Amino acid sequence: MKPDIVTYGSGVRGSSVNGGCKSLSGTSVASPVVAGAIALLASGVPRQNLSPASVKQALCITARRLSGPNMFEQGHGKLDLISAYQFLREYEPQASLSPPYIDLTECQYMWPYCTQPLYYSAQPTIANVTVINGLGVAGKITKVSWHPHLPNGGILSVSVDFIDILWPWSGWLAIKFSVLESGANFDGIVEGHVNITIESFDVVFDYVMKNTTLMLPIRARVIPVPVRGRRLLWDQFHSLRYPGGYFPRDDLRAKHDPLDWHADHVHTNFRDMYRRLREHGFYLEVMGSPLTCIDTSLYGALLLVDPEDEYFPEEMAALKKAVDSGLSLIVFADWYNASLLRHVKFYDENTRQWWIPETGGANVPALNDLLSMFQVALGDRVFEGAFKLAGHPVYYASGTHIHSFPEHGVLVTAKLSDQGQQIMSGEKGNGGGDTTGGGKKVDVPILGLLQTESEPRDYTNDTNNKLPRAGRLVVYGDSSCLEGGAARPCHWLLLAALQYALVGHVPTSLREAAATSHHRDVHIIPSDLPKRAEGGRLHAYSRVLSPDGSGPRPVPECASPSPMNPEPVHAPPSARTLAPRHQPTDPKSIAAPDIEGTEAAPRAWRGAGVAPSRSRADDEESSPTTFTSRALTLCAIILIVYSLHAFWKRCGRKIRRRKLISLAT
Repeated sequence: MKPDIVTYGSGVRGSSVNGGCKSLSGTSVASPVVAGAIALLASGVPRQNLSPASVKQALCITARRLSGPNMFEQGHGKLDLISAYQFLREYEPQASLSPPYIDLTECQYMWPYCTQPLYYSAQPTIANVTVINGLGVAGKITKVSWHPHLPNGGILSVSVDFIDILWPWSGWLAIKFSVLESGANFDGIVEGHVNITIESFDVVFDYVMKNTTLMLPIRARVIPVPVRGRRLLWDQFHSLRYPGGYFPRDDLRAKHDPLDWHADHVHTNFRDMYRRLREHGFYLEVMGSPLTCIDTSLYGALLLVDPEDEYFPEEMAALKKAVDSGLSLIVFADWYNASLLRHVKFYDENTRQWWIPETGGANVPALNDLLSMFQVALGDRVFEGAFKLAGHPVYYASGTHIHSFPEHGVLVTAKLSDQGQQIMSGEKGNGGGDTTGGGKKVDVPILGLLQTESEPRDYTNDTNNKLPRAGRLVVYGDSSCLEGGAARPCHWLLLAALQYALVGHVPTSLREAAATSHHRDVHIIPSDLPKRAEGGRLHAYSRVLSPDGSGPRPVPECASPSPMNPEPVHAPPSARTLAPRHQPTDPKSIAAPDIEGTEAAPRAWRGAGVAPSRSRADDEESSPTTFTSRALTLCAIILIVYSLHAFWKRCGRKIRRRKLISLAT
């Protein structure tokens, strides 16, 4: 879970290189704020209480939870310096977990886990937990056990991978959740907890071996298995990203941020699309293994969105068999041109070398190998432009085009500009999707709908009562409009594609926009099939290609998780199921420490003119804090005022008389 915590990082005033001050924002500002907080903590607590683990525990455990952001946006919450100081001041060596519990039902904090319930036969849900070992620099996880809470916790299967050696100060667990067949029809909440036993040598206090057991509470929502038409499979296995290699952005206009570092995941740059699909009742499962390890008969459609990697030959054969058995395939591709790859290279000052992309926006040559079994191919020209499709404004951002398509399919075209030619020739395009200028526009086939059965029949508008056995194919040449932050998102197009892929119904708007004239199945517009760039190093980052570039690797064996043997227990009260959060400390309750070994902070850290701090005993002796002492002080003040008043009443007349006589004289 990253970040660990958050703190002030927007408009922070600091020193400028040229003198004076200036405001800065970002992680590079928040990080030194935390470093300064740690320095303050280190100057005011006992030295034996300080270690990398104890400081991290102090910052994370005492952080204040924010109400809006999720766990991957705020970590444990906002830095609370006073509470962290109190925690470290009274610190006892301990181990802790981050996060301290896993509640797959808690929204908004545990997004995206809380957005989709568990059900039998789904891809495992994986949560990573960090073990922070404050007992010593080295330790060992000796035992991990799963304790489902009766009566329903037993339907949850839990498997754990972990590093048994904690070094230095920390380790990790990867927990996988799945539902057993006995819970295929269950609808409700299940609970349990995982116990982690840690053994560590305490080198700070008493130099003995210590054992401690941590409890990780778990809660999840389980529902009956959804129907096949509502289950979608997202291909994450064939997505590659920086820093493994240079994989460029999908939109060639984004020159300020050329690296595609979001990983094209449904919970990162495609989160808006994911939310839209969930709102429409679809269940999206992430495929993190080869297609040969997936039971495709459980899913209505496979989504291939902007893939960068190659495909195993065995995967292609498995996909052909799956589509013939009813699985639909939805492809949102992106640009690829071997010559254009050299035009988007850049020189990196840090590594002092030229960075050349390993693929284009998507690995179109690999996609063509996959789609060739359906007589479909994508071209090597790059187009962009704004247009209207089915009444919706659409911006085509650096997309490819359909090179060949079977005649019995439905094909949709749009007028676009050749962005690749503009970039390679040095021309200035219209930019921003201006539809009135910026080069000649041509009709470009961008969307294809295909029923994969080979029988010559009309597939334009099938209904539920006339469903063919084989699946359907939807191909679109651009994926940028599905990403979060897109100026003109095309989530409606994905929903329309799903309507065709799962039900067989072509929306009227798309049918009207389809090309009415017959077209040839090759060279719809003049172009070549994209060729793989020579001298590329995709094999160095690929999960499919051999590291030596000799071809594909052997297909990896399908990993089968080994569930832990359940040790059921009676469910505790609901309030005790999940670990409580640390309560913020009242700053007024914090006094100067009286622990031996504490060093007072230097005077300069507290500001000029501030007197040195005193011990708590001195403060208690010199400052009247009780009711009696305050009453005595008040009586003394009243007595002094009365005495002054009486003195002035008795002696003031004589003083005034003498003053008048002296003036008369």
